[in-house]
Amino acid sequence: MVPTLSAMPFGEILMRYHRTVNPRRRAVFAVLLGLLALTGCNRQPPVPPAPPPIQVSTVTVQPETVTLSSQLPGRTSAFRVAEIRPQISGLILKRLFIEGEEITAGQVLYQIDPAPFQAALNSAGAALNRAEAILPSIQARAERFRDLLVDRAVSQQDYDDALGALKQAEANIASWRAQLEVARINLAYTRVTAPIDGRIGKSSVTDGAIVTAYQPVPLATIQQLDPVYVDVPQSTSDMLRLKKRAEKNRRTRDGSDQNTVSLVLEDGTTYAQEGTLKFRDISVDPSTGSVILRMVFPNPQGVLLPGMFVRAVVTEYVSAQAILVPQQGVMRNPEGEPYALLVDGTGKVEMRMLALDQEVGDQWLVTAGLEFGDRVIVEGLQALLMLPPGAPMQVVATPFEKGVTAGRPATDTPRPITKAH
Repeated sequence: MVPTLSAMPFGEILMRYHRTVNPRRRAVFAVLLGLLALTGCNRQPPVPPAPPPIQVSTVTVQPETVTLSSQLPGRTSAFRVAEIRPQISGLILKRLFIEGEEITAGQVLYQIDPAPFQAALNSAGAALNRAEAILPSIQARAERFRDLLVDRAVSQQDYDDALGALKQAEANIASWRAQLEVARINLAYTRVTAPIDGRIGKSSVTDGAIVTAYQPVPLATIQQLDPVYVDVPQSTSDMLRLKKRAEKNRRTRDGSDQNTVSLVLEDGTTYAQEGTLKFRDISVDPSTGSVILRMVFPNPQGVLLPGMFVRAVVTEYVSAQAILVPQQGVMRNPEGEPYALLVDGTGKVEMRMLALDQEVGDQWLVTAGLEFGDRVIVEGLQALLMLPPGAPMQVVATPFEKGVTAGRPATDTPRPITKAH
């Protein structure tokens, strides 16, 4: 197959044409071929264009107001609980309340048959009157014997007997007075009253039931539900961290209530009233390694009932000078230590080791290693790590530089960060 001219090299085309022309023209073509060869020997390969500078994006560190809090699961309990038990034995004549209603302190709940206790009171009163009735004669006899003893008209023994009888009569009077008071108290106990304000539950007895004094089964239970307690367990490690942050909080906050707690209900809604952290238990449960935190919440509408599962949001730390860095701007060395690359004032790259506290959304809370005004590289880090020494680098503007932090507009409003446990 004969190759076409378009498929031949340009030099071969010239050689074939040289053989087909006359000798005079052949000399001209020889000169042309020599020039062509000379030009080909002196040609240099093209110089590749310089690579464009690597572009990196930075974020300028600025102070932010951050609120760190934890969600601790717990349960509600009544502020006060009174189990109603009879203090005497007897027959229930009447129940004087409606189950589930609000009760006031002193309100009569049950009426126990007062007849036997009224009789006991009357008997004690009569015995006291009898003892008091014979007391004057015994006193007079003792006084006469005392005067006669001076004249030796009676013996010392007679006087001692009279004096003893007087003291015995006085003791009997005191005893009957005490029994009369006991009978009066027992009669008052026939009216079973409420010791506290609150809401009463169901009654365990009905009219006509026989009850005994201090029986193990309560007649009813009254619970004060405004306010209510919320008890939540907290691990000892979290407790120590919370103490450290609370100490730092006191140095950075001005006059705000650090014990304020909010509440999240079972359906995920936030309870309208804020509570107060009252105290932390003084002992650790060895089986769980946790302590109990007790909080008090107002409950005017009765929304919170004893035994409800809730989550208490406890504020751990509030800072108006927090340093937050996007997570993509933080890397770790082979030892796992966090660091960041910064652009200094001369445009050079600088590495800073960091101390991190915890994640705050899509950012890290930095406690050491950065200062306000530092420019942290957040984009272009992979290309930057492969950059040879002396290679050009170009820093471009990013949304972070224009007042937006982690994709959100900058604001002075505290950013609440809640961590669930």
